Amino acid sequence: MLKTVETQLLENRWSEAEAAGMSELELLLYRSNILGADKRVTNYGGGNTSAKVMEVDPLTGKEVEVLWVKGSGGDIGSIKMDGFATLYMEKLEALKGLYRGVDFEDEMVGYLPHCTYKLNPRAASIDTPLHAYVPRKHVDHVHADAIIAIAASKNSKELTQEIFGDSIGWLPWKKPGYELGLWLGKFCEDNPEADGVVLESHGLFTWGDTAKSCYDKTIEVINTATKWLGEKTDGVAAFGGAQHQSLSEGERRAVAARLMPAIRGFVSGNQHMVGHFNDSDAVLEFVNAKGMAPLAALGTSCPDHFLRTKIRPLVVNFDPAKGNIDEVMAGLPDQIAAYRDDYKAYYDRCKKDDSPALRDPNAVVYLVPGVGMITFAKDKATARISGEFYVNAINVMRGASSVSEYVGLPEQEAFDIEYWLLEEAKLQRMPKPKSLAGRVALVTGGAGGIGAATAERYLREGACVMLADINDDALAATEKNLTGRFGADVVRTVNMNVTDETAVAQAYAEVSVEFGGVDILVSNAGIASSAPVEDTTLALWNKNMEILSTGYFLVSREAFKLMRVQDMGGAIVFVASKNGLAASPNASAYCTAKASEIHLARCLALEGAEAGIRVNVVNPDAVLRGSKIWEGEWLEQRQAPMAPTRKGWRKCIAIGRC
Repeated sequence: MLKTVETQLLENRWSEAEAAGMSELELLLYRSNILGADKRVTNYGGGNTSAKVMEVDPLTGKEVEVLWVKGSGGDIGSIKMDGFATLYMEKLEALKGLYRGVDFEDEMVGYLPHCTYKLNPRAASIDTPLHAYVPRKHVDHVHADAIIAIAASKNSKELTQEIFGDSIGWLPWKKPGYELGLWLGKFCEDNPEADGVVLESHGLFTWGDTAKSCYDKTIEVINTATKWLGEKTDGVAAFGGAQHQSLSEGERRAVAARLMPAIRGFVSGNQHMVGHFNDSDAVLEFVNAKGMAPLAALGTSCPDHFLRTKIRPLVVNFDPAKGNIDEVMAGLPDQIAAYRDDYKAYYDRCKKDDSPALRDPNAVVYLVPGVGMITFAKDKATARISGEFYVNAINVMRGASSVSEYVGLPEQEAFDIEYWLLEEAKLQRMPKPKSLAGRVALVTGGAGGIGAATAERYLREGACVMLADINDDALAATEKNLTGRFGADVVRTVNMNVTDETAVAQAYAEVSVEFGGVDILVSNAGIASSAPVEDTTLALWNKNMEILSTGYFLVSREAFKLMRVQDMGGAIVFVASKNGLAASPNASAYCTAKASEIHLARCLALEGAEAGIRVNVVNPDAVLRGSKIWEGEWLEQRQAPMAPTRKGWRKCIAIGRC
């Protein structure tokens, strides 16, 4: 259920016990982290905090005032002390004498490094002047949904006055930068009793003389707006009321599993993309609403929103009442082509002589009535965060359209933010992606020694991994280990019996919903058995063939289906065995099944070549570390024919041929 007004109110997280004894800078960090801990206060990477602190100048030995402000690209929820830029306030004030006017404000960013205190390498953000020129010790800037709902309303100035009176001011839309910093400073001079200001289509600035008073004011202002919105919208049908009904959770995921690999194939032309699916209550309320399509077409308002989500989403032509998924799949190429053409036209209308080249024209956000929201980005974390940003945008549109008329940023203003030369420079500074960035791997037998080690290597190279196994306890332990080292975004698990056709198909549906598709299959699930041929039962023979031959066939067949939908090629790796090439006594069932794997791989390599699907085999010999083979009867069974004595067994272990 959607939250009530009471549950939407923010908790004041300030703890006097925790803050006791902290220095001014420690309090800045504490305040920043507790503000960023709630995404209703500000989205990931959005907003910034600052404090003006007296420090000793390393050259003169005298005390000077230094601005500590969140550096470029940081996140206040996870920032550490090295995430703050430090600048001399005296030099920041001197910049006013160099300012040549709004047409030249971008050049002011180049002066900021000359203001750096103690050679701090952390780059200062574009919002630095806004913090510098507010004449208070502590300043917060956040993008709370409740505030932006007011800021993005057609009559936002009047609403701000109605809600806050003279305690919170209002400034019209202005692109973040030096000029806006001067505007904010002038507002403070003219309104010394004000506690903050709402920036149209942008967010909130608040301030105080202490870290705690600043934090308290930020929470108080957001809660005041939240309560006011709740009272005004009580009983009002959000977004014009419902037009569609949500499918069941299983049906929603099934539709997403069909759509996501197809979309992924279309949007991965420049680089492999990873998907994220969100069917939360807030998302479903929006995608099912009568007003969804016209509101989505208006685009987002807050600059942080559309930098992550593009100016507008793509609404997929799915009708949950008809269940017309086949029709949608057939029409998807035309829908995506139309979005690209529209985006290119937007670029051509708004570009300037010095604008960066056209970037990826594909949508980031895909809205599916009755199903939810799909987002695609260069990695899983970015795809998830982009979805979170659009949920913020949904919350803003809900509030603004309920109390007034929602207004997106004018197209040219949106373009000037999206294709800002300063943003382009930030993109160019991004580290080079890892070799498997954007790839998705499915590893069967993922909780075993070879499977877990393979997954670890893929994760180190930037891939996302779905671990499939039949041992839930081992899966959980492996997942805990890998997520602890590589993060929860990039690791998923699924219980899959490779001999069960339905389970295999469901596993591929899961990897499609969780990551958008698959690029790499490592078929590694296996068993080991040893018995003289006269003691090999039909059940033992069939078990080997079911797992090591039929199982490899089933997971490969589903991989082929998915990879052909994506039309991006792919890679399949069979973990066979040296026993598939070299006969071994007392293991006829195992050796024959492994030989079958190898020949199956040869057949698949021929079939997959035209689609760019590569199929290869690795043939390990004795694998000891992490392998579960040696936990069962295999050890005793293989010891007998090759190492009848303890001395002989030690020798066979030493040379790795057991």
